[in-house]
Amino acid sequence: MHNGERRTAPVALTFDDGPDPVWTPLVLDALAGTRASATFFVVAPLAQRYPYLLTRMREEGHAVAFHCTRHVRHDDSTQAEIGADVEHSLLTLGRSVKYWRTPWGVVTPATRRVAREHALTLVGWTADTKDWRGDLHEEMLGRIEGEVLHESIMLMHDGVGPGATRDGCAETVALVEPLVSLARSRGLEPAALDELDHPPPDRNPDFPAVDNDLARFRRV
Repeated sequence: MHNGERRTAPVALTFDDGPDPVWTPLVLDALAGTRASATFFVVAPLAQRYPYLLTRMREEGHAVAFHCTRHVRHDDSTQAEIGADVEHSLLTLGRSVKYWRTPWGVVTPATRRVAREHALTLVGWTADTKDWRGDLHEEMLGRIEGEVLHESIMLMHDGVGPGATRDGCAETVALVEPLVSLARSRGLEPAALDELDHPPPDRNPDFPAVDNDLARFRRV
């Protein structure tokens, strides 16, 4: 949270697939320019490679959360594989990490068991910019304009992850300022996930709930 300008209605800006040595600093610059807080769901090997970016995130008032070690869907993973992914990441990020967004927001019963074991809160989103497609920031803002509401959780990316069809994150950087301005025009303020009044959704809203574990169908 930045300097006491919080309003009564929080929204959450979230970024996945970083840290990236080119794009994450530019996203942080854009956030600093708007005095807005965000949460970064980081990839553990990248966090290990660029620890100075995690230091900067924390020093500038942002939250560091866990995304993955390997960017693999959980409906293609056993509970043992999911657990090992988390264990490796927490060794890198530290046990103080509280929030976890899974790759593509896919959550299975095994995911939930592993989350409980490590006291991690699963976090999905309510508004998807689909910035991975490489659209112009004006198009992205128009896409989510109707979803910028009290306690919205907005999904963006500060890295180019698997499945992305863009070469960089310049349009995401350009989106930060008008998105924050839109939120504030509605009496909303970017805030930490801790400041939301209700538990966050746990998964990708476009995917149905997964009721079975892959481990039930595959020998491990």
